[in-house]
Amino acid sequence: MDRSEQLFERAKKVIPGGVNSPVRAYMAVGGKPRFIASADKEMITDVDGHTYIDYIGSWGPMILGHNHPAIREAAMEAAGRGLSFGASCPAEVEMAELICGLVPSIEMVRMVNSGTEAVMSALRVARGFTGRNKIIKFEGCYHGHCDSMLVKAGSGVMTSGVPDSAGVPEGCAQDTLTAAYNDIESVERLFESFPGQVAAVIIEPVAANMGVVVPKEGFLEKLRSLCTAEGALLIFDEVITGFRLGFDGAQGYYGVTPDLTTFGKIIGAGMPVGAYGGRREIMEMVSPVGSVYQAGTLSGNPVAMAAGLAQLHILEMQPELYEGMNRMGGYFRENLREILGRFHAPCQVTGVGSLSCLFFTAEEVTDYRSAKTSDTAAFADYFRYMLAHGIYVAPSQFEAVFMSSVHTKEDVDRTLEVVESYYARKRA
Repeated sequence: MDRSEQLFERAKKVIPGGVNSPVRAYMAVGGKPRFIASADKEMITDVDGHTYIDYIGSWGPMILGHNHPAIREAAMEAAGRGLSFGASCPAEVEMAELICGLVPSIEMVRMVNSGTEAVMSALRVARGFTGRNKIIKFEGCYHGHCDSMLVKAGSGVMTSGVPDSAGVPEGCAQDTLTAAYNDIESVERLFESFPGQVAAVIIEPVAANMGVVVPKEGFLEKLRSLCTAEGALLIFDEVITGFRLGFDGAQGYYGVTPDLTTFGKIIGAGMPVGAYGGRREIMEMVSPVGSVYQAGTLSGNPVAMAAGLAQLHILEMQPELYEGMNRMGGYFRENLREILGRFHAPCQVTGVGSLSCLFFTAEEVTDYRSAKTSDTAAFADYFRYMLAHGIYVAPSQFEAVFMSSVHTKEDVDRTLEVVESYYARKRA
């Protein structure tokens, strides 16, 4: 029994399922989860000394790779001054100014501790600002584990096959309405069914928690127009896409301006951080200025702010890093499609910029329904082969492949070689 397996057996006795986040349990792919000892640049090493090319990157925030020296030094320097104050610190002001300066739709921002908390808070603000209760979300989009959003959610909820969560009272989700991603008519029908009752529409502009599903041309623009016409706020959940597709995220990439935006751990370089922000008149609803209450002892934590500032400043000073990542993502997808075509594999390759996904289905993937046609058993077989050959991808069909600025052409070529050998073995 290797050390990862020993740790997993110990963990199962004291942690539900032996993990602190469900997808880590490998239940969708089989085998024992790897316990990670260290990571550096694009590589990750488990407790048994196995090293992998990592395409998870802590689920997205390690856009500059693991253990970047400037980020590490900034965090250590801040830690030397104290881990937590429970009071305001200079770094949180600098972070807020930086976000407002980089993202045109944001005039004011509030720091929180996770993407889940950012979404929960943004929804409360939207309801407070509009005086309405209902929220429209999209099937397969994951917005964290707050009660009202665990309705036809993506990410680990899709992986486990549980469409909703036990322990969520019926009343918590009664004001959550679900539409089909990339189907503007499904949104229009909900507005017609609940006139004057919808506070906000929340969406992952690129749905990156049911694999990677990109918006059809014009879909986001129509959604913006519809929300404006109906007096509802448009919330972009940019926990995945924010500061990844560019400084101004998916909203800049697609040229669509939301009313509110949520961010996750990428603004903390992987540390437990989140934020939500938007127009001044909306954000001034937040306590202590307004009547919408939200608080947190660790919000604006000095160490997390220092790490995040170091990462964002590097990206700000070197915008060519985005060009390189996006180019590498495109190179990966193009060559992956070529391999699949040669072997007549019934798969779909989707993605945008540095985000990619391989779906094990012959059907074009444009929404939750088509994503769910994926052969998860085939993905599990593929996952185990990739892991055994030193490639660390997410242990779920419905997650993204994250490219970082330190992934090299040699890394990607090595990954493609393993994919090719997988299909050559299957054909043999």
